[in-house]
Amino acid sequence: MIIKLKKEITSQELESMSSYVKENVGTVKLVRTKEGQYMVCIPQEDFDIRNIGKWAGVEDVFRVNDKHKLVSHKWKISPSSIQVGENLSISQEQFHLIAGPCSIESEKQVHNTAAFLRKQGIKLMRGGAFKPRSSPYSFRGLGLSGLKFFHRIVHDMGMLVVSEILDPSQLDEMYPYVDIFQIGARNSQNFILLDCMGSVDKPVLLKRGLSGSLDELLYSAEYIFSGGNENIILCERGIRTFETAYRNVLDLNAVPYLKERSHLPVFVDPSHGIGVRRFVPTMCMAAVGSGCDGLMIEVHEIPEKSKSDGDQTLNFREFEILYQQIKSLRKGFYN
Repeated sequence: MIIKLKKEITSQELESMSSYVKENVGTVKLVRTKEGQYMVCIPQEDFDIRNIGKWAGVEDVFRVNDKHKLVSHKWKISPSSIQVGENLSISQEQFHLIAGPCSIESEKQVHNTAAFLRKQGIKLMRGGAFKPRSSPYSFRGLGLSGLKFFHRIVHDMGMLVVSEILDPSQLDEMYPYVDIFQIGARNSQNFILLDCMGSVDKPVLLKRGLSGSLDELLYSAEYIFSGGNENIILCERGIRTFETAYRNVLDLNAVPYLKERSHLPVFVDPSHGIGVRRFVPTMCMAAVGSGCDGLMIEVHEIPEKSKSDGDQTLNFREFEILYQQIKSLRKGFYN
């Protein structure tokens, strides 16, 4: 059960309401976000929700049987719209691409890529400053110094920054330079980091774990929402299976399933999903056809010289062709 509280609820009404729910319903957690206040309740037995709706300070009551309640479509029927910066929103009505290099490598690289993407009309640019790599000898990013010049160049060109955070200790230093925080596949169930992202007043793009189920992805989103941040974007990025012909298995079944179960926007990352550059455009089109709300695509001026994930990264010409194909497929919806 979810109790949506009125914005003008008094502290006395809230205290009385909390006491009543704890005594008569069961476990309760108060969740405060920028958008509203909620009580998430786990009834110990069947309970008539009409007994709650009559209380002062209560705006509405929803019976939600799903295990992940706040991210469930059963109480929030209308899809969420995620505000990014001052003038951009992500929702079912406004399809977006997040594009850019896997790693921030140099100011020249960032400038050239940002100029190209701006010319295409892209509004969200990705770039990793802190990279979780399987090998300790692989390039692990330029750190905060790289993120700073990445932010400056990208913002100067009128775009917004998407970058991955690896640890709660990085939040304070990264906060001024990131518009959407990414939680990568390796941290999808890092519950300390998820709790940390619940306290942030910026959107979070949450990727599915390497071998994570969709229930686990929704639980991870629930951690963030229950911590106070309801601006969450779910991202399918492929899962690890027995198949070795390509990097991962891009599970496009996840898109309609997640959009039925949750009110949150759903993106797809075909670059990591298949990991083979020549197949990425095909999987992008398949992802659009599956009904996703946006794509994340890796782009580099010369992928062969990329310091990370060059095998799955499109060059400028390949991206330009793909971009036109996507706009044609999503004509009338693209922003």
